[in-house]
Amino acid sequence: MIKKKRKLGILSEVLFWKQVRNRNFHHIDFDKQRIFGNYIVDFYVKSLGLVVEIDGESHDSKQEYDLERAKFLENLGLKIFRITDFDVKQNLSVAMNALENFIIEHWSS
Repeated sequence: MIKKKRKLGILSEVLFWKQVRNRNFHHIDFDKQRIFGNYIVDFYVKSLGLVVEIDGESHDSKQEYDLERAKFLENLGLKIFRITDFDVKQNLSVAMNALENFIIEHWSS
């Protein structure tokens, strides 16, 4: 059941994926559900070393786990952009602008 849910994806992940798949977002190549060590990230941009995480209500009770996971990913040199499930569902254009600004802030020369 969990594997089936993960494969289908939650609505916010599907909505986000529609925005970024096939290099639709600034010609950036996004991967979906990439594995790093014992962790699976929602989305990954190899060329930038960027992890995009969509946090739903389940993350409210996983703060310690998320902190440990973030440290692991950051130790690999990855940058993490977090967005809420709510923002993707209710404010998708604002969420995409925030991602764009995050990328400009961290990778613009």
